[in-house]
Amino acid sequence: MANFPTKRLRRLRYNPTVRDLVRETILTKNDLIYPLFVVPGEKIKNEIRSMPGVFQMSIDILVEECKEVEKLSIPAIILFGIPDHKDEVGSGAYDPNGIIQQAVRAIKKAVKKLLVITDVCLCEYTSHGHCGVLNGEKILNDETVELLVKESISHAEAGADIIAPSDMMDGRIGAIRKALDEKGFIEIPILSYAVKYSSSFYGPFRDAVESAPAFGDRRSHQMDIANGSEALREAESDIEEGADIIMVKPAGAYLDIIWRVKEKFGMPTAAYQVSGEYAMIKAAGRNNWIDEESVMIESLTAIKRAGADMILTYFAKDIAKYLDKYK
Repeated sequence: MANFPTKRLRRLRYNPTVRDLVRETILTKNDLIYPLFVVPGEKIKNEIRSMPGVFQMSIDILVEECKEVEKLSIPAIILFGIPDHKDEVGSGAYDPNGIIQQAVRAIKKAVKKLLVITDVCLCEYTSHGHCGVLNGEKILNDETVELLVKESISHAEAGADIIAPSDMMDGRIGAIRKALDEKGFIEIPILSYAVKYSSSFYGPFRDAVESAPAFGDRRSHQMDIANGSEALREAESDIEEGADIIMVKPAGAYLDIIWRVKEKFGMPTAAYQVSGEYAMIKAAGRNNWIDEESVMIESLTAIKRAGADMILTYFAKDIAKYLDKYK
């Protein structure tokens, strides 16, 4: 190979048009999934204290938001619900007239092209804030899976386009796939939170859905932050059970995991730039410690470069507007 001075790598950097021609990773609107939070009531748009620019919205406001998202050509949203009543078994999660089920029906009636993904978990709906059924302080895996199946079916019946289980119970992907197929929903994909770490970056999200655990933590089912090879075993298990898309969560601190999962399986791979990642960028930007827009773009480009085919991000509208401005 040539050496300096024959080889000058900067030749491809001097000219901005040349830089664009040789750019290896291109961020587009088609990479984006926008998380949204829905609450009961009317005319409600409450900004989440720890997530500036992100809101809890009632269904009427949510539908208008979805119309804007569609106009921005963002292809998909993912819904999280906050019910008006929580109980020990999270019954609002699988109520046919629950907040998510109502929201899906309203969105699908008003907005025709937008993909509606629904998060499947019990933590937003349980009085104790944990992701499953309890026996004392122990989360019961198999009993929880039964309820997650009911929740998934209710979302499919409401019109959800993609089901996204985020609970991290063993065996839930196979059980949900079986139930969906038996009910005739053979074409609905499952986006599995296959690799979900027990991360401290979720704090603002728990403000948003009012689901902080009443005791303990979620390390009995979410992954240890120190483990990498285990992520491959988790992803492989969900793929074998029928997952169509696999997700790594969080994204920014786990770029190596996104890379390993994509390289190993070659599956459609999602990554979630979670609430804490978003909140840190927003806070630093508001204090003029960083250029918020530049860091937003850099962080999302890094996630895609690591191997993500799609990115769940609270910056979705901002990046879509940026891409429109500079296209």
